[in-house]
Parts: sequence; C-alpha cells; structure tokens
Amino acid sequence: MSGRPPLRPPVPRGRPRTAARVAAVQALFQSEQAGESPEVVIEQFVRHRMGPGEDEESYGEGRVPDADVKLFARLVRNTATRIAEIDVALAEVLAKDWPLEKLDPVLRAVLRAAASELMTPNEPPMRVVINEYLDVAHGFFTGDEPKFANGVLEALARRFRAEEFAGP
Repeated sequence: MSGRPPLRPPVPRGRPRTAARVAAVQALFQSEQAGESPEVVIEQFVRHRMGPGEDEESYGEGRVPDADVKLFARLVRNTATRIAEIDVALAEVLAKDWPLEKLDPVLRAVLRAAASELMTPNEPPMRVVINEYLDVAHGFFTGDEPKFANGVLEALARRFRAEEFAGP
C-alpha cells in the first residue's frame, strides 16, 4: 500500500475483529485510490486477501488471513454509504490548515472507518473503537500519525459518544 512496509507487527492471531478493521482500512484506501466501488473491493478482498493462503501468518501483499469477514464487509459498506457525513464530521474536528484532502490517504481511511463506527449506535464502546484504530494506525505508521489519529478520534467520540465520557 502506498509504498509502506507491511504491518508492524502483524495483527496477532485470535484478533479477527482487529484484522477486519485492518482489511477495511486497506479496502477503503483501494476504493478511493483506484476509483473502484466498495462492493467490488469487498469481493476482491474476500476472494484474494482473506482466509488461509500459502503462508497463513503472512500479511504481505495486503493479506489479512484472520479477518472477521462479516465485520469487514459491514465496516466498508457503512463507511462508504456515509462518506459525505463522515467527511463533514472529520472536517469539523480537523484543524483548518489540515483539510481532509491534505491527509495521507491511508490515515484518511483509518479516520473514516473509525468515524463510521463512532457514529453508529450500538457499536463497541468508544474506547474499544479508538484503541482498535490506534493499533491499526501503528501498523501503518511509525511517526506522529497515530497520535494525530488519537486526537481526532477522541474529538469525534466526544461529539458522537458524549455519554460514554460521563462515566458512572
């Protein structure tokens, strides 16, 4: 993807939901960059990048062997369906000198997928969503991007999941 090294470290076995989020970010990136419909990309991923391969442990070539396929497809579809709403919400929390279009396209895909989950009622708790996507961001980036993502996702969580910050 975009000249980046493979995920570091690969998603540990036994984390199919995290693997689904990694695959969703990859699929959203591919859909945007190649101009392919989300449904086409979902089908390509399910057929060629998920499930056991020659090396079941391999995350090379964009493989995500342990991904929860149903969650993956739901994440890609929900994000694609609500992309305009998601982009407006992201633009509202990003600094004015950092418009969404200026962000690295993989970081944009991470933020969009996470925002989709934060904006959807009955999803995992906001802390789970944020932590999962920070793990994903750390797999793609070694610089400040995960910290940046944390700030953006926390701002979105405060907007869409304010009740979860209140605590008992």
